[in-house]
Amino acid sequence: MPNHKSAWKRMRQNECKRLRNKAQRSYLRKAIKSFKVLDETDSARDQFPKVASVIDKAAKKGIIHRRNAARLKSRLSVKTAGS
Repeated sequence: MPNHKSAWKRMRQNECKRLRNKAQRSYLRKAIKSFKVLDETDSARDQFPKVASVIDKAAKKGIIHRRNAARLKSRLSVKTAGS
C-alpha cells in the first residue's frame, strides 16, 4: 500500500485507466470476432471499414501496438478480397 498522498492518487488513476483499457480491449476483441464470423460476401466488405476503424482507434490510444494493428487489418482484409 502506498505511503504518500501522491502515491495514493497514482494508484486511483491507474485503476481507472486499467478499467478503461480493459473495456476498450474487450470492445476490440468482440469487433474482430464478429467480423471473422462473416462469410466472404458483401457484408464483410461493408463491415471491414468499421472494424478497421476500431482497430486504428485502439492503436491510437495505445491499447495495441501500431504494427499489431496493421497486421490485424491485413489479415482481416483477406475476407474482403474475394475472387
